[in-house]
Amino acid sequence: MRLKLRRIFSLNDPGWGRGQDSGDGDRDRPRPRPSNSDGPPDLDELWRDFNRRLNSLFGRRGGGGSQPPAGPGGERPSFKGAGAGIGLLAIVAALLWLGSGFYIVPEGQAAVILRFGEFKYLNDRAGFTWRIPYPVENHELVNVQQLRQIEVGYRGNVKNKVLKESLMLTEDVSIVDIQFAVQYRLSDPVAWLFNNNPGPSPEELIRQGAETAMREVVARRGVDQVLFEEKEAVAKDSRVLMQSIVDKYKAGVSIVDVTIQQAQPPEQAQAAFEDANKAAQDRERLINEGRAYANDVIPKARGNAARLGQEAEGYKQRVIDTAEGDASRFRQVLTEYSRAPQVTRERMYLETMQQVFSNTSKVYVDSRGAGNLLYLPLDKLIQGGAGAQAQPAPVQVAPDRVDTATDPTRGRDGLRSRDRDTGR
Repeated sequence: MRLKLRRIFSLNDPGWGRGQDSGDGDRDRPRPRPSNSDGPPDLDELWRDFNRRLNSLFGRRGGGGSQPPAGPGGERPSFKGAGAGIGLLAIVAALLWLGSGFYIVPEGQAAVILRFGEFKYLNDRAGFTWRIPYPVENHELVNVQQLRQIEVGYRGNVKNKVLKESLMLTEDVSIVDIQFAVQYRLSDPVAWLFNNNPGPSPEELIRQGAETAMREVVARRGVDQVLFEEKEAVAKDSRVLMQSIVDKYKAGVSIVDVTIQQAQPPEQAQAAFEDANKAAQDRERLINEGRAYANDVIPKARGNAARLGQEAEGYKQRVIDTAEGDASRFRQVLTEYSRAPQVTRERMYLETMQQVFSNTSKVYVDSRGAGNLLYLPLDKLIQGGAGAQAQPAPVQVAPDRVDTATDPTRGRDGLRSRDRDTGR
């Protein structure tokens, strides 16, 4: 059958339309030939030959039945064979059209099905599936697992700055230059495709929202906090604010992370900022040194003050106790003096002299003799003899000198007689 069709429809056949055997009852029918074999083929003859070949293909044989009117060359066209061929072509076309509705959803992606341009449903199951072919339905694949990134303040490299986006004002009216990147994923493919039209593109919407959020967060902090102290907190707060902004626009985006690539003062004020930073560091260093010195000196001064206060309090108590003791002793002496005045005077005199001589070196002078001075360190001798319990060394004393240490009665009488002499 295939060989027959190939023979019938072979345009390279030199006998095409020129009396070849068609396989039916017209085998012996004469075929007109063009007068000039090298000229173009006759179109009417080609049409009649095409009809004959279709009739032979679909089983038409010569015979009864109503016949359509003959053509110019005596041939009658067969509309029945032409209709069958057109039906076959329609069936093939319909099968091809239905087969165009099959499509594949890759892993990590989702297919948004549109019917006459309107959203119908979302297919997020990976694999081979089918929909009504175009133009009734069509689909758009959206990658929901891809980690996308938007650059704000630069493009490609931090050196390629976009100053319109990166220059921001802090709370203390200082200008900072910030470049940061925003990473996000699609959380709602339908919102991503349809909620941003008309208007800016979804990427531009995210970039503008990120810039707005970062400017608001930077405006709430000082320049030192933005550049040094709270850089991570700035990124975290800006991510939360970015998510709230894109949620208000229903962009179908989930902000994953915000990374600050570079944060510095503008290049025109870089030197002045470094000088101010060094001055601030020197100020902090001096303040810390002063605090360290104060922490060292103040506790010592407080300790000395507490010690002096305690010593003064002790001295006060000691003086009060001593005065009270002396007053009590004086009252007791007064009582005894009222009972025995002579004995009390003698006792007071002896106690007074004992106190005086106990704190002075002992020197004996013979006022009646030649006036030679005899030095006798009795206190040293007593201290040395108290430990060893040894007898003191003999001392040569002149017969006319009085030793009050060995004979206290004679010494007392001599002192009394001396007082009487001086009183005279």
